[in-house]
Amino acid sequence: MTAASPETITLWRPVGPEELALMEQAEMRAFPPRLPEQPIFYPVLTEDYAVKIARDWNVPASGKGYVTRFQVAADFLAKYPVQEAGGRDHLEYWIPAEDLPAFNAAIVGVIEVTASFP
Repeated sequence: MTAASPETITLWRPVGPEELALMEQAEMRAFPPRLPEQPIFYPVLTEDYAVKIARDWNVPASGKGYVTRFQVAADFLAKYPVQEAGGRDHLEYWIPAEDLPAFNAAIVGVIEVTASFP
């Protein structure tokens, strides 16, 4: 977990082209609502993990994958335990879909695209 300042935590999120387009409509300040079959929003704690998902999952599924980086208020994240998703290097927060509006409100600054694949 990388702290951007004492009050924020840096997170990453792999996204496909459709999700990125919706984020651009929100001026890169929010993630779009989850679909009915997506009950959890999962930002990840490391860039390496986000790259792996964007490259290995998003590209085969949609032709492109993007890695985003953003800051979230630490006090907001404090109520969510870090989850291990299949390995010690695969750490993420599990934010229930109904909490996504509050998560978006806790984003500090804009969401940046740091990598794209292929």
